[in-house]
Amino acid sequence: MIKIVELEDPQSVQREHMLIKVRVDHQTRSHVLEAVNLFRARVVDVVTDALVIEVTGDTGKIQAFLRVLEQYGIKEIAQSGLIAVGRGAKSITERVYKN
Repeated sequence: MIKIVELEDPQSVQREHMLIKVRVDHQTRSHVLEAVNLFRARVVDVVTDALVIEVTGDTGKIQAFLRVLEQYGIKEIAQSGLIAVGRGAKSITERVYKN
C-alpha cells in the first residue's frame, strides 16, 4: 500500500465487484442468463441447480441486478466493497508506474 485517499463521487470512477450464486432450474436458467446479458455480467460457474455470476459496476447497477435476481433465489453473495480511482491524468502519488 502506498497511500489511502478518500475520493468523492464526481471526481472519481467508482465500482463494486460481486459474485452471486443464484438458484436455477431448467425453466428459470434462460431468464437468469438474459438478466446476466442485460447487465453485462458474466457467468463464472455452472452446475445443474445454480449459476455463479460475476458483476462489476456502480452501486445503482449492482442493486438493480440484485433486485432482478431475488425472484430466482440468491443463495450466496461475495462483495468487494467500493473501489475507486481519481478522474484525469493526475494520480494520488506523483510517481508514474510502468510495466
